Amino acid sequence: MRWCAVCVSLLSFILAAVRADSFENTAVVRTVELGGSLVQVTTTYAVKALQANAKVYTIALGDAEKQTTSWFEAKVKGQPTALPAVDRGSANGVHLIDITLPQALALNASLNIVLDAVHTHATYPWPETASQQDEQALKYKTDLFVLSPYHTAVQRTKIRSPSPAIHSYTTPQKVDAFTLDAPVTKTGATVTYGPYNNIAPSANNKFISEHQQSVVLHFNYEYPVLEVPTLKRSAEISHWGANLNIQDEINLHNAGPALKGHFSRLEHQTQSFYKRSAPHVIPGLILHLPAGIRNTYFYDLVGNVSTSRLRTTPSVPKNAQANQYSVLELKPRYPIMGGWNYSFTLGWDSPLADSASFDKTTGKYIVQIPVLTSIPAAVVNEAEITIILPEGATDVDFATPFPAVSSSMSTHITYLDTVGRPTINLVFKELTERHAQAILVSYRVPLSAHLKKPIAVAVAFFSVFAFTLIARRIDLRIHKK
Repeated sequence: MRWCAVCVSLLSFILAAVRADSFENTAVVRTVELGGSLVQVTTTYAVKALQANAKVYTIALGDAEKQTTSWFEAKVKGQPTALPAVDRGSANGVHLIDITLPQALALNASLNIVLDAVHTHATYPWPETASQQDEQALKYKTDLFVLSPYHTAVQRTKIRSPSPAIHSYTTPQKVDAFTLDAPVTKTGATVTYGPYNNIAPSANNKFISEHQQSVVLHFNYEYPVLEVPTLKRSAEISHWGANLNIQDEINLHNAGPALKGHFSRLEHQTQSFYKRSAPHVIPGLILHLPAGIRNTYFYDLVGNVSTSRLRTTPSVPKNAQANQYSVLELKPRYPIMGGWNYSFTLGWDSPLADSASFDKTTGKYIVQIPVLTSIPAAVVNEAEITIILPEGATDVDFATPFPAVSSSMSTHITYLDTVGRPTINLVFKELTERHAQAILVSYRVPLSAHLKKPIAVAVAFFSVFAFTLIARRIDLRIHKK
């Protein structure tokens, strides 16, 4: 076993060395768009092939960066198709991802690879508490250098704040080996680190321990910081009703600075009257729901949320690119201050034909179930998706647009059911607007399964009729006349 481990390590070292000699980064530019719960990071790699037929490019992430990365996608600059990515896992503080290029590069050929990523929980409020009149400030922490297994000629990082009100930012130390100019500059709302020149392959312990360092930027943020700690979605498919019912149980949390002192309704109303609401207050939500929905309902622990406005649009054909959706403006019963929570339930019905189709070759129904209804600029920490299929469904299969944390099958029993309905249970974590995609569910429903419900209804009515008929003929009197 020891010899096997040594051989595997040696092979990995040889492959890493071969790949390190196959490319060179002529330039690496990382652009960070700061936000609240979500931070958008775009990294452009100007790649030059040092070997002929080089086709697999390796991207390196630090462990801290990997933990906050919720979604990423690599493309060739100017092309819409995402490149295949294979996760190689973490080792020695570095996480490696192999990107397969659309075609092998010739010797000295160049290419620009763009890595788009969404980071969650990358910022935190500072100070941690604020009164109703105070501003909201956040801190963002990241690594100075973009790690790479290849030599990098020049590298820079641009961090853009939503506001030019930047309180402070870190000045790097001991970077004279990479630049003779100022290591960091600020222009308006942008802080630029670099350019840093002649950087050796950095995806290793030696470079990280000697040169890698953290930089922190403290900035004003004028919008609420939204989080959804838990989301429970139930999707029930009904063939008899030709209906798809979606119900969400949403727990909303204001992740901004916690409210300092007591809440003043008078002060809040005064700020609202003069349209100067505090940035760390959530007064309401605007949600984009699917087109063609009906029977929409939304309530909380008290009852129906009447302070709302719903504008629906007609159904859109399946797989159509039309940008149409229904809009729900929802105002909670109270303004959600920093550190406060608000839980509510949202549900609707939609025609099953809008999301389902039938494959005649396999005899299977295929239904698209949306993973979530995105809440703008919010992160869903954990989502539990329950898909309830028609009773008697067989050969159940499903495909998720991205890996789930866990998946299982169970049985759901409701009224007029005989053996129960197959149910798919999925759990996801760290979801954003980019994850608002569809789960594909396929299954068969034989004719006998379609007839179960009317037979069950007929048997129930017949049983009640027979019981009533027999009960009328039973004499329970003690003394007869």
